[in-house]
Order: sequence, then C-alpha cells, then structure tokens
Amino acid sequence: MKRARANIASKCASFSPSQTRAKKKKITEGPPASSHYPAQDWGNLPHHVVLHIFQYLSLVDRARASSVCRRWNDVFHIPELWRRFEFELNQPATSYLRSTHPDLIQQIIKRHAQHLQYVSFKVDSCTESAEAACDILSQLVNCTIKTLGLISTARPSFMDVSQSHFVSALTVVFVNSKSLSSIKIDDTPVDDPSLKVLVANNSDTLKLLKMSSCPHVSPAGILCVADQCHGLRELALNYHLLSDDLLLALSSEKHVHLEHLRIDVVSENPGQQFHTIRTSSWRALIRHSPRVSVVMYFFLYEEEFEPFFCDETPVTHLYFGRAVSKEMLGRVGLNCPRLVELVVCANGLEPLDEELIRIAERCKGLTAIGLGECEVTCSGFMEFVRMCGGRLSQLSIMEEVLIPDNTYSMEQIPSEVSKHLGRIWFPDMMPTW
Repeated sequence: MKRARANIASKCASFSPSQTRAKKKKITEGPPASSHYPAQDWGNLPHHVVLHIFQYLSLVDRARASSVCRRWNDVFHIPELWRRFEFELNQPATSYLRSTHPDLIQQIIKRHAQHLQYVSFKVDSCTESAEAACDILSQLVNCTIKTLGLISTARPSFMDVSQSHFVSALTVVFVNSKSLSSIKIDDTPVDDPSLKVLVANNSDTLKLLKMSSCPHVSPAGILCVADQCHGLRELALNYHLLSDDLLLALSSEKHVHLEHLRIDVVSENPGQQFHTIRTSSWRALIRHSPRVSVVMYFFLYEEEFEPFFCDETPVTHLYFGRAVSKEMLGRVGLNCPRLVELVVCANGLEPLDEELIRIAERCKGLTAIGLGECEVTCSGFMEFVRMCGGRLSQLSIMEEVLIPDNTYSMEQIPSEVSKHLGRIWFPDMMPTW
C-alpha cells in the first residue's frame, strides 16, 4: 500500500504547475466555436420561415419583431399574415384583458384592410369598446372579408350601441365584401333592412349565419335570408324567428342540405307564450336534409313547456338549462326518436326511472346524457345503462342523483356500469370548496 501511494505521488510530481494549468485550459476551452457552430445571421432567414414564426406571435410581439431588421419588417407586411385577424377591444379601467393598441389598429386599416379575410372583434362589457368596434367596421371599405364575428366576452355590449350606428357600420362590410361566407352576430341590434343588404350582396357565398338574441330581426327578415341564400348550411337563431315558412324555405329543391340548425328557446318573462311548429314542416326539413343536426337550448319555466314535443320533433341535441318536469321528459322519450344528446340540469324530487328507460328504448341513437339536480334509483339507472350499452360515449351523472335501493348499493354501481359500457366509469363528484 505504501509503495502504491509513492507511485501516485511521483506521477503527480512529474507535472509542473504551468503544464497542469495549460492542460486544464485546453480541456475547458474545447474546439473553436466557429468549427461546429457557425454564427447565424437571423436577418437572412428565408421569408417563409419568418412568416411561419410570425403567425404564432401576438400582434404586439409581431410588431416588435418587425423592428429587428428590414427583412423582418418586409415579412410583417406580407398580405398572407393579415388574412386572419382578431381585434381585441377592452377598456383598461374595467377589464384585465389585453387590448389591440389604437396605433396598430390605424396601421392595419391603412395598409392591410384589403388583405383582411377572416376577422373577429372581441369586446368587453363597456359600450365604448363596442362603439370602437363599429368605428373600425365603418372603415373597412376596401376589403374582401369572408368571415366576420362580433363577440361579447361579458354582457352583450353591442346592444348598448346606437342601432343606427351599428347597422351603418355593419352595412359597410355587407356592401363591400361581396364574398361573406360566415357571419356570427349574436346579441347585436342587427335588423331586417341590414339583412336585406347582406342578401343583396352575398347571397351566393353565405354558408353560416349565427344570430341568436337579435331582437330587431323579425321572422320575415330571416325568411328573406333563407329564400335567397341557397348555400346556407348552418343557422343559429332564437325560437321566435322559427316558422313553418322558414323550415319549408330551407327544404326547397334549390337549397343545399342544411347541416346544423341551432334554436335557443328563451323566456324573457314568466308565462310567455310560444307558438308551435307543424309536424309536416319538420318532416319536410328531414326529407330534404336527413343528416341535419337540430340543437335546442331551453331556458324556460316549467309552465311554459306546453307547446313543445307534443308531436314528433327531429331534435338531435337537447339541453334543459332550467328545471324540467317528468311529463316533459316523458314527451321527449315518445316524440324525439333522433335524439343523440340529452342534458338535464334540474328536475325535482321524483325519480326519472320510467322516463329514462323510455328514452333508452325509443331513442336508438342516444350516445350522450348528463343529469344534474335530478333523482334516479340505482335499479332504474342500471336498466337505462343496460339498454343503451356501449353506445353511450358520454355518461355524466352526479353521484347525488343516484338513490340506493334493495337491488343495488352505491358501491356496486361503478363496476356494474363499467361492465355495460366496456370501460371504467365513475359518477361525477360534487366539488367541495
């Protein structure tokens, strides 16, 4: 052992301090950087690479990057980069959301208005933000917009804007675009005359129109759109605009097959009266467009459901946002054979066993169901699941909905349901804060 230590010591002593430092320096420095990692000239990146990077940046970051060099500034103004744009208009005093800088907005309008094709406006709850959006719309004179979306992120602030101001600004886009294919103008003061302008200039290209909660539009106004825009494939509106004439217009030989029809059934005042739609009108629509999805959202009081589902209705997706009676769910089971999805937020204290079993028996295409503040016995629930089987891709049931009985306990339910679904399933849990 002493001899080994002496050999190690003699070897260490053979290196002088200067040699040791030189060797360390050579190891730590490594090869010159230029031999393996040549310096990159970011200003010479190909245009398509810079363009691809810019598409992932926010407008502010994109503007900052454009000041790096002349080449990047050239890319900043390439038309392709401005085809899709979202204006965010928020008031700093009332919103924490970011907002598009006014100077950038003016630059966009001045240099890129003619390039805009897919445009949306997101506004907060302030009237000033909605008015600013209208001011921008009124300046889009030299544009070829294909899709337009007006989105209120909080309450519908467009409804607080002067109707004449809003309609005037919207008409500018309707007149000058000539190729609008998709329009989302929910919760706005759009009216019948402005829809006529839309039809007069874009009837050959319009494919999607979403205009729920537009109180200034009449059934005649929306009928004008259906009569003239034969390429319309998706339509969203409030129930008061739905009529037999509208369904027949959408079913005409000239009209393309409708793909999606969304109907919001909303009660403004308790006890409001609702009209009925003839079964023959619904059948005409289904004969013409057999694959159409008919989506209905209900926000009614129990006593207001009387006109609905008394006869066969081709609804595919059904959402009840308020309490709905056993009788109404029984009608759904009898008269909604095309039902694919059902969501019930609340019902009451009476078990829904019979209603669910009837729905499982008659609605052969049902694949999704959600139950909130309802009650179902464990036996009734298991019979429903057994009848539906693996076709239930979505089964969302609160644990509090299920009532244990003599046949099944709560502990047995998850494993028994999992057997019928062919996958592991558990009921949803009410979160505790």
